[in-house]
Amino acid sequence: MTEEAGIEVRLVNVWDVETIADLYRAGGWWNERWDPADLAALIAGSFAFAVAVDRATGEAVGMGRVISDGISDGYVQDLVVLPRYRGRGIGTMILSALLDYCTSAGVAWVALVAEPGTEPFYTALGFRRMEGHTPMRWYPDRR
Repeated sequence: MTEEAGIEVRLVNVWDVETIADLYRAGGWWNERWDPADLAALIAGSFAFAVAVDRATGEAVGMGRVISDGISDGYVQDLVVLPRYRGRGIGTMILSALLDYCTSAGVAWVALVAEPGTEPFYTALGFRRMEGHTPMRWYPDRR
């Protein structure tokens, strides 16, 4: 658990799925056809799932997760902070908690795909472009 400025970051295995769906909405990543109940498996199946909580209100104000086999590689996914809480270092707190967890588990190779415009945030925390590599996504209906 990480605490600072009235915010604490918790690594969790369960969390209220409607709250997590709201955080996905804040990131612009939610599809309203999805079932929030499926988020319970997403949380439990993550190598690490972090939630930032405003201690004064108990509200979840941010989240992030790492997917990994727990041995070699880890991938940061879904890092988001509610708009009204941005600019207060909460994203850094979440990412630091996730990276600390990876390091303590021996997972030292951690990557992510950054959204355009977010590179300065990640480079300030030690991430660099992987020259000679191109992020790719599978589109099964476009084969």
